[in-house]
Amino acid sequence: MKILQVVSCRGWSSDAYWAARMCSELDRTGHEATLICRKGSEERVISRARAEGVKRIETLSLRSGLKPWADLHDIRNLRARLESADIVHVHRGKEHWLAALANRFRMRPTPLVRTRHIVQPLRPHALNRWLYGHATDLLITVSEAIARQCRAAGLAPAHRVVAMPGGADGERFQPASDSTALRRRLRIDERATVIGVLSGFRVMKGHGLVVEAATRLPAGGRPFHLVFAGQGPFEAAIRQAVEKAGLSERVSFLGFVDDTAGLLAAFDIALYPPLESDGMSRALFEYLAAGRAVVASRVGVAAEVLTDGRDALLVPGGDAPELAAAIARLLDRPMLRAELGQAAARLAHGRLTGARVAERLVDHYRGLLAG
Repeated sequence: MKILQVVSCRGWSSDAYWAARMCSELDRTGHEATLICRKGSEERVISRARAEGVKRIETLSLRSGLKPWADLHDIRNLRARLESADIVHVHRGKEHWLAALANRFRMRPTPLVRTRHIVQPLRPHALNRWLYGHATDLLITVSEAIARQCRAAGLAPAHRVVAMPGGADGERFQPASDSTALRRRLRIDERATVIGVLSGFRVMKGHGLVVEAATRLPAGGRPFHLVFAGQGPFEAAIRQAVEKAGLSERVSFLGFVDDTAGLLAAFDIALYPPLESDGMSRALFEYLAAGRAVVASRVGVAAEVLTDGRDALLVPGGDAPELAAAIARLLDRPMLRAELGQAAARLAHGRLTGARVAERLVDHYRGLLAG
């Protein structure tokens, strides 16, 4: 099949990652996937997509908001591209409307698929009723919670709304443990358990909750070192919180990390502490594929795919005492960490890697073409 994946992101977001991951996985299985990006996103999106293994990348204007002349030019270009495509798959409202309108003026419309990555209810107004109910052939979501929202809006038949959680690169993220380089770089005592958080610094991501939980860990308990990897506007506030809590010697800030697979291999415990659902939850699936012992907030997709005590330890979102208790449990029980890590890897590589998601996606593509 020839598939167009269209994404209008200006930066490297979960939408762009999902589209790039699917392009790469589809190519691996013999399909021809092309990623269409926004012009001017070469540094922030296109370069990252190439690093994810995307072979074919094209651009359109995809300018934000209503831009009549640019939009008309994009519609014409898309219409021409659709002549040779089997499927067009879009990820945000901008390209969704452009593809729908490009299809509107064709004798034989190309099946149109939309993925919704965000937890935000659809408004059931007339335009959306046409866009989702008539112009869109399949609506995919990255969690069942988002799928329920879409079904509740009543814009599309329930059978045309499908949840597909997962998406980690199963070849890149494999169970492995090697903390030597990180410990040497950060001067972490070899007796200390490395606890890691891989996430951008935003309020909803729960970094403040992690700091509060760390202050609650028993002073005489097993030594630990907390590692934050990522960037974002909330980083300065978290640094201040760490200093105020007297944890500076036990906490390190790494900033942006390119080799996340290597970093995860150094984590003994991986934390996924968002206060509410954050959509795709890419870091969570990478933790699982890498075979880490995970403590996760029971929110969004984590509550859907994980079983407490079997694949991970689940705690209520926003509950620092419960988070601290779960961390302490893993600090005290190395065997439990190993068991959870093994179960996490089995779950991820069995159901939640990008390859597994792409397999299900191809089945739906074929169904649309057969229908």
